Amino acid sequence: MFHKPQKDHIEIIGSIADQHMDSAARADEQNELNYALIEDLLSAGYHTYSVPKEYGGLGVSLSDFLQCQERIAMVDAATALAIGWHHITVFNVGQNQLWDEAAFHALCRAVVSEGALVNAADSEKATGSPSRGGKPQTSAEKTSDGNGYVLTGRKTFTSLSTALHYYVVSATDTVTGEVGEHLVHKDNPGVSIEPTWNMTGMRGTASHDLVLNQVQLPENALVRRRPAGKKSIRPNAYLLNIPAVYLGIAQGARREALRFAAAYQPNSLTQPIIELPHIQHKIGQLEMELTTARHFLYSVAARWEQLERPLTDSDLARIAPDLGAAKTFAVQNALSIVDTAMRIVGVHSLASSHPLSRMYRDVRFGLHNPPMDDAVYQMLANRAISEVPLS
Repeated sequence: MFHKPQKDHIEIIGSIADQHMDSAARADEQNELNYALIEDLLSAGYHTYSVPKEYGGLGVSLSDFLQCQERIAMVDAATALAIGWHHITVFNVGQNQLWDEAAFHALCRAVVSEGALVNAADSEKATGSPSRGGKPQTSAEKTSDGNGYVLTGRKTFTSLSTALHYYVVSATDTVTGEVGEHLVHKDNPGVSIEPTWNMTGMRGTASHDLVLNQVQLPENALVRRRPAGKKSIRPNAYLLNIPAVYLGIAQGARREALRFAAAYQPNSLTQPIIELPHIQHKIGQLEMELTTARHFLYSVAARWEQLERPLTDSDLARIAPDLGAAKTFAVQNALSIVDTAMRIVGVHSLASSHPLSRMYRDVRFGLHNPPMDDAVYQMLANRAISEVPLS
């Protein structure tokens, strides 16, 4: 069921997404996950796309994954963003070999055999974005017998929270000060979800708080150690999922604008507004912005895929600024495209029931997803400055 030919991926996932326009709107209204779409994606094996083939998954390429995410986001950006974090987590651990192989194999087995979903629970209110290197206040204390850990704390922005089976929780060791990552199952005593997510956009991500109240874990639940306060020097190319989602919103907005313009004919005109020069100018504008952003995104993805393995620090240093720039550029263009689409549709797009109204709210969240614009501009500046000959 899971091993479809590569060329069918986008068509299959797009067809599933297109059946859920109504459930996407309901999920947004009710501030909950679009369970109907998620269940259909799971039935199609979408959750296994990031699992390597040797562990029973599909092991799709980065570019194929991004195109699938775009197609989902055209209909339901919140679901695309939420389930994208599952894939980012699995891809990152597997590609960068962050865990012991046995631990990663066990997680992959749960994903493939049990339909398990996983996400990293890293953000905390006091530490801000994990990309800034803040130290978690969630604590990991050794058990009295020394054979495990007790986790206590609260994690924010835990996307897909109510559908997850596993959380990769960052916590600070109370003795060593090291930051460890612990694999926590949803059914562990002391694990709960507090429904705190009530935003204007991306409402269907269920990015609630994960609460850990003296959660007891075995020693092998510690899947990775990392030095406290140190940011990762290895860029995660699968974060290109984020710009793919926002370009999916842009494509959805484009589709709505074209449909409206082709059908709407006020009684003052003898033809639909799509034939008016100023409307065609706006269409041309959004086509230019969408085309350039997509070319940039997929050229960066292709460069990543073509790098020789294993990746060197020099390879990573050269491509990291472009990974960030692809996100910043895509979000900037997506914001503009949605705005232009709403200008074409006019006041109708402001109706709470109109898809463009939801797209307008959702696309704004791209400004607050990592990497942040200031960090991207600094990386680009540093790379440029490094090319200046020393005097």
